[in-house]
Amino acid sequence: MNDWYQELAKPFGTPPNWVFGPVWTTLYVMIAVSIAIYLRNRPVHAGHSVTALLIVHIVSNLIWTPIFFRLQSIALALVDIVILDITLVFLIVAFWKVSKPASILLWPYMLWVTYATYLNVAFLILNRK
Repeated sequence: MNDWYQELAKPFGTPPNWVFGPVWTTLYVMIAVSIAIYLRNRPVHAGHSVTALLIVHIVSNLIWTPIFFRLQSIALALVDIVILDITLVFLIVAFWKVSKPASILLWPYMLWVTYATYLNVAFLILNRK
């Protein structure tokens, strides 16, 4: 974590830095397995809407860290994580229609992202200038 982050007022429930590596590693494995199950089971003539949603979601996931830590924009990171939340809900529903196990594998990720959204909001409130 960078110096800027270390100086921020931390919200209640902020996990220690060492938690993020193991949690994200586990979640990324679960996400990859979920996507593989979905792709293997989706109908042959499935539309491209879920694929587009998945791309938006993955991009949103990948850009949150640079927005928050490099740009040091808590507000813009919040906009991004809300997009992440919304697209994840739609993905969970879409995956459920094709494969319940693929959907269920995303539930821990949804819990973590919801928690991360709370932290993002709290960081914004506690560190307004």
